[in-house]
Amino acid sequence: MKKYLLATILAVLALSFSLRAQVYQASSFGIKSDGITLNTRSIQAAIDFISSHGGGVLEISVGRYLTGSIFMKSNVELRLLEGAVLVGSVNPYDYEMVEGNYGLILAKGQENISVKGKGVIDGRGAECALNFLNQVHLGFMDDTTKYDRVTKRPKLIYFRECKDVVIEGVNLRNSAEWTLVPDQCENLTISEILLDSKNYWNNDGIDIVDCRHALIKDSFIDASDDAICFKSHSAAHLCEDIEVRNCVARSSASAFKFGTVSRGGFKDIRIIDNKVFDTYRSAVTIQSVDGAEVENIVIDSLDAVNTGNAIYLRTGKRWGGAKEGYLRNITLSNIRVEVPLEKADAGYSYEGPVEDLPRNVSPAGIVGIPGMPVENITLRNVEIVYPGGGNKLYAYRGTSPEELDSIPEMIDIYPEFSQFKELPAWGLFIRHANGITLENVRLVAGKKDYRPAIVADDVQGLVMKDLRTDEPSAKGKKQVVKRNVR
Repeated sequence: MKKYLLATILAVLALSFSLRAQVYQASSFGIKSDGITLNTRSIQAAIDFISSHGGGVLEISVGRYLTGSIFMKSNVELRLLEGAVLVGSVNPYDYEMVEGNYGLILAKGQENISVKGKGVIDGRGAECALNFLNQVHLGFMDDTTKYDRVTKRPKLIYFRECKDVVIEGVNLRNSAEWTLVPDQCENLTISEILLDSKNYWNNDGIDIVDCRHALIKDSFIDASDDAICFKSHSAAHLCEDIEVRNCVARSSASAFKFGTVSRGGFKDIRIIDNKVFDTYRSAVTIQSVDGAEVENIVIDSLDAVNTGNAIYLRTGKRWGGAKEGYLRNITLSNIRVEVPLEKADAGYSYEGPVEDLPRNVSPAGIVGIPGMPVENITLRNVEIVYPGGGNKLYAYRGTSPEELDSIPEMIDIYPEFSQFKELPAWGLFIRHANGITLENVRLVAGKKDYRPAIVADDVQGLVMKDLRTDEPSAKGKKQVVKRNVR
């Protein structure tokens, strides 16, 4: 993380700029706080004026400010004071695009831009998304997925190819699509935000797309899709030198995810001292299925409760792909996860989908594919608590060579921990992997399970030190099953 020192220095410089910058009141530009007047043009005029006159702060005080798409410009801070609410229009035609992305607050190729304060940015996402859908039904817009979800809806904040970006303190609510998306940005700080976006499908919280030198800290993220997701949309770019620290995440998908799209890669990323709760899928999932180069990832001090899966590491070739990626040098330490028997996000407004059944509760997974193993993975000081109770009369997968061979490779399938349905271990399943170290790992089952705790198949270099398995009524049971393991 030496590179991050530069980003820290730049963030301090940006802060010093904001402290001495001239402050302009929104009312001076005729921007109305009645919640009725559409302020798009007046807000944009204010931003353009401030940028063209050396930069400064556009300060928005108490009130409701209705707007469509606005574009941030270099050396401008948008400051929302406590009690100020920037309200997104619900008219689809009030939104514009950057690089094919609709957004409420947009920017491309700008420097030293920030959104700060204790105010609220409310996208009114459900109503806005349904109005987009209505335009599809009327034949005025196209929906390529045909799923009645409309793929292109306004993100709350979308910044592309920007430098020295700060998002601080604001309350981000109700996006119509992904919420906060820096894309190919450098020197990025996101801190002390409250993000609540679970009023429609695919409401990701924070999506870091091919960014370099970033810090996300001291924030709360509650999303109906992935909470904090690292994506790599370009084979020519990657996420690099990023730290996430002291955040709380909840998701009806995964809490910390590397993937969805994984073309370029993810390198030198640290996720330190975070908490997860009521999360439907994985607390941590790291993937290279679209050619990504994934290495040097550290996950440390993570506490996750009521989470559908603890850890899922996966390689694959989802789209065939001319480029073959890799996933290696991952350390997960000082982690505790509690996996429930029931659906972890039950009762939330947009729950994750009901999985194909029958299957018993899935184990954590370190799963490569033939010729593309997961490599050099360390689990140290890890405790995963499961409900246990796996019943072979409900769903069954055995550990004989024939039964292990019957587990499909699923090389080109969208990667999720539950993709295999029933797996033959209740605690940890490892396949097609090299250099796996389990040090002071404890796996706990609340009830007796028909499966062993760990199954390792085609693993070269498996080290187990201070491994403990706790399962009721399991005295004498073989808890580690190995095949083709060195």
